[in-house]
Amino acid sequence: MNLFLVLYAVLKERSATRAAKQLNLTQSAVSNALARLRIAFNDPLVVRSGRGLSPTPRAIELLPSLESAIGHLQIALSRHDTDPALVRRCFTLACADGFQICDVPKLVEALSRRMPRASLRVVSIDYLYASNGLESGEVDALIATRRAAKGLHFAELYHEDGVLIVRRDHPQISKRISRELFNSLQHVDVMITSGQMGYTRKLYEVFLKRKRLSRQVILTVPTFSAAAMTVARTDYVAAIPRRVAIAFSKYLPLKLVELPFRGFFTDVALIWHSRTDADPSVRHFRATVLSTLRG
Repeated sequence: MNLFLVLYAVLKERSATRAAKQLNLTQSAVSNALARLRIAFNDPLVVRSGRGLSPTPRAIELLPSLESAIGHLQIALSRHDTDPALVRRCFTLACADGFQICDVPKLVEALSRRMPRASLRVVSIDYLYASNGLESGEVDALIATRRAAKGLHFAELYHEDGVLIVRRDHPQISKRISRELFNSLQHVDVMITSGQMGYTRKLYEVFLKRKRLSRQVILTVPTFSAAAMTVARTDYVAAIPRRVAIAFSKYLPLKLVELPFRGFFTDVALIWHSRTDADPSVRHFRATVLSTLRG
């Protein structure tokens, strides 16, 4: 078991020196452990690459099993009656900037009451996918559309519909717009993850076609905040989640305009991986998220 702990640390750190420091071992002890593992697997496992170490294909194949096994051992050794007020841990939550604006302030307030010794780190959706965060355990939970929960645990938070944001003194738009006007406007589009079309955006495009509507996309941005700032200074418009639009309208010269159709909404959920499902501290964290944001 000790050998596997060393291998896991080396694969995560990509450095024998950093792995030794993390495990409180000497570098020679780490080197000896790697030598024994190389014999056991008949594979180099890691090779030098610049100033660090790169895993071999066999080591990459082993990593998910190591993560799972070590995660389950950590859970088994932890106390399952953990008092949330005594938890000293930094939890990591991934979500788009719109949820950061609407949900994170409320969540921080609730955590300060329920888990006062814990802290929160919020990361982007891009970071989540680039780091394989849920599977690796670097990210404890994700707030996203429920469709992103394929093969993962989830709990529904709320339904979210869309609304159009426009400049407060837009010359063409009042409280509602016609289909014809919608089609003639210049739109700002939001692609949250690495410039790729997400689940909600795909559904939105299908929904528009079904309603015989189209968008003239003049600008594509990676965040809701960039869309809102642009709309506030131009005659462009953007369709964004209603709760996000309400939050932005408190600080920017924007108004909310009902879309020329009804019935489009998404289910927003809290999503997590099996490896943290039974972790008592993370369970307290998830319970706080659900009780704060649900409904």
